[in-house]
Amino acid sequence: MNISTPSASQQSPIVERLSTMPWNRFHTVIVLLFGMGWAMDAFEVTLIGNVLGALKERFNLGSDAMSLILGAWFAGLMLGASGFGYLADRYGRRRIFLASLVLYGITTLAAAFAPNLTALLLLRLLAGIGVGAEYSAINAAIAELVPSRSRGRAAALVLNFWPIGSLFAALLSWLVLSAMPADIGWRVVFGFGGLIALSSAWFRRHLPESPRWLEAVGRDTEARAIVSGIEAGITKLPVPEPTPVHRRVQREGVAVMLLLRRYPARLLLGALLDFAEASGYYGLFAFLPLVVLPALHLAPAQLPVFYLVGSVGALFGGVAASVLLDRWGRYATVTMFYLFTALGTVALAFATDLGASVLMLGFALVNLLATGSWIAAYPTFSELFPTSLRASGIGASVAVGRIGAMISPFLVGTIGAHSMPAALLLLAGFWLLGAATMQVWRWMGGIEANGLSLERIAPDEVTSRA
Repeated sequence: MNISTPSASQQSPIVERLSTMPWNRFHTVIVLLFGMGWAMDAFEVTLIGNVLGALKERFNLGSDAMSLILGAWFAGLMLGASGFGYLADRYGRRRIFLASLVLYGITTLAAAFAPNLTALLLLRLLAGIGVGAEYSAINAAIAELVPSRSRGRAAALVLNFWPIGSLFAALLSWLVLSAMPADIGWRVVFGFGGLIALSSAWFRRHLPESPRWLEAVGRDTEARAIVSGIEAGITKLPVPEPTPVHRRVQREGVAVMLLLRRYPARLLLGALLDFAEASGYYGLFAFLPLVVLPALHLAPAQLPVFYLVGSVGALFGGVAASVLLDRWGRYATVTMFYLFTALGTVALAFATDLGASVLMLGFALVNLLATGSWIAAYPTFSELFPTSLRASGIGASVAVGRIGAMISPFLVGTIGAHSMPAALLLLAGFWLLGAATMQVWRWMGGIEANGLSLERIAPDEVTSRA
């Protein structure tokens, strides 16, 4: 069955040890190192919103051109999430979560020297591919490396580094754009972002491969050695050898087709939850530079202040999701956050005439709820797929979500030019879609995965050993 809770399946000793071991220093370190990379992802995603005002002046951009910059980024996210999700299942999580940081670090650093809009668009597309790869590899790896009873909290804590990265991007942009000419400031901000991302990749180089993935491709000896190291709390584990061709996971066709055939309801849940949050979240962030900035005649250096206040709110929302996921369970936590985000966005729509200060505070509140929503959603659908298809399932879900992320800024810019409340009500509709999706999942007898081992949630049936 692909919806309701499967019957208990026999677990290997490797899986049993991973699922039941107590939390130790290793788990704390991987949360911090994965979180550092995720903070850089957030820095990347929110960076463009913070400097969009400066780019508008530098390249004489209209709202359509600014939406195109955002669209190039989201197109990269979609390509990276879908393509690299498959690669993470085929070649391992470790290669991808290292390569992703290097790719977007280099391309973000290069963006600081972009001579024209075309070059900037290309570099933002490539950086987006790097961050999209991170979505699938990181969410798969953290789910597979931590004990079952702590999986929701650990995954949410990693994702909670996102508002920290957003806060840093807003603070850096505000300081730099306030102290330097706008045409130089945005380049400095991109340069800092690239260097920090590359530094994060250096610290992440000692992280191990997922023992679950190693076992799935027949490398039990390496998997056992890594599990023993994890049990001992060792944080610098041996780097696995490259996977030989004849030992790679075998496929019975394309990964997404396997998911559609064996886990259609789970894939649909992940896709709809991600589409709803990406459309609402990125539409909200596009709302500021595309609608609020021109309507209130704000200077480019003032825009990061909105993001700064919003990031503080996001941090509280992420912490709340981290605490509640393993206490309330997936269904209650995700549904509550999506529903409250929709209601908060509706309230913000009726406050658009009350001035910049009210809009700023309203944005912080909605961002708190929106961040809690997607931080709760990612661990929820990431754990529903089997090990051999987990990164592909996450990548496919995120790719569908990026479609919403691409179209939402255009819709917000077009509708918001005529009515700010109407643009916000559109975004509220996306969040309601996510809440309704969780309700349908429950009505259909969808699994509540809180506390269950990954192998009980989704027994792995698609691997074979050469």
